[in-house]
Amino acid sequence: MPGVREKVDPTLLVVGAASRDIDPADPRGWRLGGTVNYASLACARLGLRVRALIGVDETAAAAAELETLRSAGVEVELVALRRGPVFENVETPTGRLQYCFGRSDRLAAATLPPAWREPAAVIFGPVAGELDAEWATALPATTLVGLTWQGLLRRLRVGRPVEATRLRRTRLVARADLLAVSSDDARAGGAPLKRLLRPRQELIVTGGARGTLHLRRVAAGVAGWRVPALPARTVVDPTGAGDVLLAAWLAARLCAPAAAGWRQLALAAAAASLSVEGVGLAGVAPLGAVGDLLRSGGAPGG
Repeated sequence: MPGVREKVDPTLLVVGAASRDIDPADPRGWRLGGTVNYASLACARLGLRVRALIGVDETAAAAAELETLRSAGVEVELVALRRGPVFENVETPTGRLQYCFGRSDRLAAATLPPAWREPAAVIFGPVAGELDAEWATALPATTLVGLTWQGLLRRLRVGRPVEATRLRRTRLVARADLLAVSSDDARAGGAPLKRLLRPRQELIVTGGARGTLHLRRVAAGVAGWRVPALPARTVVDPTGAGDVLLAAWLAARLCAPAAAGWRQLALAAAAASLSVEGVGLAGVAPLGAVGDLLRSGGAPGG
């Protein structure tokens, strides 16, 4: 995409706990997941300078996937957690079912290295409510903030299905400039969006093959338009696609701020589409592949 170039100067910070996602096909019985891993790898492969603060339990700390991040150029800082989130994701014809097999300890803002406290942008990527309100004031007011809202909307009970809770405005939600939530995780509803969103705040609601709904808080209420999905050649694993979409959207906003909004989201849609063609982090594509898909599949107009 014009305006996104190799290793741009602005630094992006990604924060969250790594999850272990149950996978019987993996020799370990699990693979590394979590927004912090998908988003940091996606942005690094799009050419950004990325730093990732990752909460890990003892098992996740030894995951080979962390070397994948480092090899892509991500600066990784691990924070030891006594407990880390463990999930099983089950895809059904009516949407995703998620089961909780491990909850997460809190990831404190004090663990952020002093040299990392003035990034150009940040993605807060909670998956199990591990980021609390203190993160809302942990970074400068000038930092562009993206948030995976769904990670704050889960009621977790070990051994039980994850329950979606109602959309609510917290201090961290209010701080975000760009919000993302999946349609599965928003199924519990909530207050009207004109009350949940502050002026100029933007929200994307991801819907897989149905595309993405983009919403923006304006003076009269909420304005919106739909971004069609770019069809994947084959869907191998949809896990992390929403994280990649938010990451690529924020990357485009950071590196090509003058580009039209639909162009920024077209890049994000292409990156998300490619991500489902591989298993786990292996599906996260480089900038060249994203550009090829946009050129071959076209981009939605706005």
